[in-house]
Amino acid sequence: MRINKPIFAIAFATLVSLTILLPTSATAQATRAASPKFSNAVAFDVSPALRNLPPRGKSTGLPSNLVQEIRPERGPVAVDHGFSGDTAVQLSQPTAVSAIPATLANFEGLSNQDNFNTFGFRVNPGDPNGAVGPNHYVEMINLVFGVYSKTGTLLVGPVDTGTLWSGFAIPDCTDPSGDPVVLYDQFMDRWLLSQFTTRGPTYYNCVAVSTTGDPTGSYFRYAFTTGVNFPDYPKYGVWTDSYVITTREFGPTTEYGIGVYALEKNKMINGQSARSVRFFIDGNDPSLLPLVGDGLLPANIDGKQKPMTDAAIPLVGTQDDGAGYGGTFDALNIWDLLVKWRSTPIATLSLNTQLPTAAFDSIFPCSPGSRDCLPQPGIVNPAQYLDILSYRQRPTWRLAYRNFKAYEALVTNQSVEASPGVAGVRWYEIRRTAGSYSLFQQGTFAPGDGVHRWMGSIAEDKNGDMALGYSVVNGVDVFPGIRYTGRLAGDPAGQMTLGEGVVIDGSGVQTTLNSRWGDYTSMNIDPVDDCTFWYVNEYYTAAGQASSAAGWQTRIASFKLPSCQ
Repeated sequence: MRINKPIFAIAFATLVSLTILLPTSATAQATRAASPKFSNAVAFDVSPALRNLPPRGKSTGLPSNLVQEIRPERGPVAVDHGFSGDTAVQLSQPTAVSAIPATLANFEGLSNQDNFNTFGFRVNPGDPNGAVGPNHYVEMINLVFGVYSKTGTLLVGPVDTGTLWSGFAIPDCTDPSGDPVVLYDQFMDRWLLSQFTTRGPTYYNCVAVSTTGDPTGSYFRYAFTTGVNFPDYPKYGVWTDSYVITTREFGPTTEYGIGVYALEKNKMINGQSARSVRFFIDGNDPSLLPLVGDGLLPANIDGKQKPMTDAAIPLVGTQDDGAGYGGTFDALNIWDLLVKWRSTPIATLSLNTQLPTAAFDSIFPCSPGSRDCLPQPGIVNPAQYLDILSYRQRPTWRLAYRNFKAYEALVTNQSVEASPGVAGVRWYEIRRTAGSYSLFQQGTFAPGDGVHRWMGSIAEDKNGDMALGYSVVNGVDVFPGIRYTGRLAGDPAGQMTLGEGVVIDGSGVQTTLNSRWGDYTSMNIDPVDDCTFWYVNEYYTAAGQASSAAGWQTRIASFKLPSCQ
């Protein structure tokens, strides 16, 4: 066991100012400066093999550390001022609706029943996400995870997320605290599993990196402090020499802002003392709040082509001129993070550009102050509608990056009001050519049938084809379920052309706990063929609705689009 107290930049780092360069279209024509803070991991060690870790006994009550996860998300709920229109909406299905391929693998994932079996209670939201490697699929939810074969055999789990850190020097990491993320780093053949901590008054991002390509084996475990700021909604990205984290942070009183962290990847994959660098963008500064909103997503590399050496790491946020954060137009905000892990490391974070988008409306018409927006079949109480979460000004996991040599592409999405009272998925393809960003195409998928589509995730295969997965529901006959759509690289811009496929139809509704739904889902690309998409999301069965111990269920599915071999 090796423990290091945080050593900030004065000990070994060259401080470089964070210069936020606001383009002429930004609300505030000003420059703000802050310093990156370098530190060592507070603690690090190596775990026993995951497959050999003994399960912990069932909890007899609600652990105090879970209060943050169970209670409603912090921050105000925006007020709807009426539908403002969507100028990129796709209101019809393509004619050839049979063109979308059927699923290949399609099997049950983890569920809220697993939380009940482990802890004696159920948890909302589920936060389902996963990653795929050469031979495995790893899924994480609130508050357990599991390792599967690609045919759906559960090899390890369900394991509560704190068990991975059993015996670790930072006891907070041993709690099952939530907001987990799993990544597969194909360049290093390593798995990254993570969660935040909730005890306080000092908080941590707990990060485990597998010692080999076997996700059932041992892990190098790390804790990186976020100080007194609670690091809500952590999202991770794999880059060439850094793992990147973005957070939505709250201090002990009124402090609010966005945390951006880079971790020293090359040391972490070897189990050595690793450094981190942290930037904090102050959300209480009215000139900065529109530029970060409720969060930024870090780029996460897909494909076998690495970014060019010293290429900036993109971070993307969104702003809605009707969302109450001070944005004066609808846009994508793109930040550049540069880190060099030398003996005297340097780092900079800057706002590169704002890309105006087609008009969209992210504020859904719910009851005043309510987050319960999407009706379910047979439900007459609006308090049991589902949470669209679109009013949080941030794109939805992931920001999938791919280097096509002639240009770099980034794809992401967010939930919006596509037509009055109907949810749809707005998706974007951003391109970076010679360091310059442009919005290549965008669209809102909401094909005119009254079905709500939200909580999406999108990725590209090696040909530039796209697949988009999402949740579906309506108030009549569509129970909370999982669907997907796609397009080929040469298809008309802004259109999902291949129709709609079904991962699984729901058969029940969510009636208990709060209305929270998902928070995020995950569309990933198989590193073996760079063609096969893997998607995980949650849905409801009639049995899950009926059982006090069950609740939502997740489903894991794969498919390939027709042009990719």
